[in-house]
Order: sequence, then structure tokens, then C-alpha cells
Amino acid sequence: MQNVSKSKIVVVGSSNTDMVIKASRLPVPGETVIGGEFMMNPGGKGANQAVAVARMGGQVTFITKTGNDLFGRQSMELYNSENINTDYVFSDEDHPSGVALISVDVYGENCILVAPGANAALTTADIEKARKEIEEAEILLMQLEIPMETVEYAAKIAAEKGVKVALNPAPAQTLSNELLKCLYIITPNKNEAEILSGIKVRDWDSAQKSADRISEKGVDIVVVTLGGLGALIKEGSSYYRVEAEKVEAMDTTAAGDTFCGTLCVGLSEGMSIEEAVRMACKASAITVTRMGAQASLPYRHELT
Repeated sequence: MQNVSKSKIVVVGSSNTDMVIKASRLPVPGETVIGGEFMMNPGGKGANQAVAVARMGGQVTFITKTGNDLFGRQSMELYNSENINTDYVFSDEDHPSGVALISVDVYGENCILVAPGANAALTTADIEKARKEIEEAEILLMQLEIPMETVEYAAKIAAEKGVKVALNPAPAQTLSNELLKCLYIITPNKNEAEILSGIKVRDWDSAQKSADRISEKGVDIVVVTLGGLGALIKEGSSYYRVEAEKVEAMDTTAAGDTFCGTLCVGLSEGMSIEEAVRMACKASAITVTRMGAQASLPYRHELT
């Protein structure tokens, strides 16, 4: 463990081991597709974002829960090797580490099945143990692969101390008004933006309307990620469009996590939201050209 007195960015979220098969196409229900290539990688949205922050040069603490098993021990070794503060990576004696089964086709599209394991046992009591770390952060970054009660509790602690709360609302689900009021920035993709706003997102204009609806609920900055198009930003009454880098996608796994981690690093360094999103788009474009989750995350020097 490392002695980090103050972290600029605290990530609260999931830790998984990803078991990935890349095949010519994704199977339909009841079908077996033969001829895939298998790999096993560390993953989980929370862990991916923590690693992304670290590789972009951010100072990061990761709050998560793993099982007392091989996957959990391997995860700890990896986080320490990435220079992530692991003082609040809790070990659970009763639940296994989280596991994700991922299928990827030749176009880079994926489908994911997750067994949360210990992630579902990350409680408000665990967050309370890390209260001081959260209160001293500049940014708290979270996702939704842990219990919603835990997300809301951490967000409230941070907001009360003026810590900027960033939420990647994935996997997609509805959010309470209480949580939304705690947020400084939210980064939904097209599907998540539709669930939050009730507006179908197809293009820049509909993304802007969706962002308007979401911001009405109390969020300072809304960034709707649009895949190959780029990202639409709403900050106050201002809007920005950031075009995506043109690349050939191999695997879109962790692209959103790369985006969020990089975005938070940019903001912590004093960049404008437009500058931070531009850097995040560049980083996520690199991610989709590589296989795997954390294995695909770029380092800061690769963005030049």
C-alpha cells in the first residue's frame, strides 16, 4: 500500500476480471459461434477508470471491493504496479471477485455479461471508512456497477465538501433527483442520455436537446458521448461539439472508461471542459484500436 495523504481524483467503482472472446460475429440466442480467440484481462468500469487516470498522470485513489481469491490478489498487484493508491481496496471473505464475460465481433462491437460478486457488497460502511479521502479529493469519479445506495452516499459526502462529482451513468439506469443534484458533470452515451432525458439521441441536435433536459435536473456540465461522431458538451448556456478522431475500431471495450478517466485528469489540471473533452476523445480513440479493457488504455505520452 502507498501513503498518499491527498488524492486529486478518487474513483469509486467496480473491479472485475474480463474473459474475452473475439469472433467473426456475435452469437444470437441459442447459437454457438466457433473459431474465437480468447484472452483474460483485468477490467471493471471503476478499475478501468482508475487505471486511465493513473496512465494520464493523475494522482488517484481507488475505492472498490474484491473477493479473497486469485482474481482479487491479481487485481491488487496490478493497481499497485499502476501507482494507484490501494488503501481502500477492500477484500470480501463472503463473495468472489467480479467477473465479466465479453464477446467482441470483427467490427469491434461487444456484448457483456457481468457477475458482480464482491462489487455488489461495496457498502456505505466501506465508503464511510474512506470519507476523509473523498472529502480531500478534487474530483470524485463514479459509475453504476456498484449498489446505487453506495453511489448516492459517496456523492453526498463529496458534494457537501465542494468536491466535484463526476458520474459515468453506466450501465444505463434511471437516477434519482437527489443524486443528479450532487453532480458537477455527467457523461452519458447515446443510450444512457435517452434514458435520463426521454429524448432519442440520433445526432448532434438531438444530443443537445437531451443535454438540455438532463441539465435541468441540476447537473452543471453534461457531456453526451456519440461514438464515432464525438462528444456534445453543455456547460451552462454554452454548447461545444468535439469531433471524434477517425480510427478503425477493433474493440470498443473500455473506450468510455478511458474517456471519463482522461476527462477528469484534464479538469484536475485546470483545462477548460472543451480542452479536457478533446483530450479524452483522443485517448478513447486509441483505446478502440486495441483489444481488451485495461490492456488497451493509453499512456499520456501517446496522445502527443
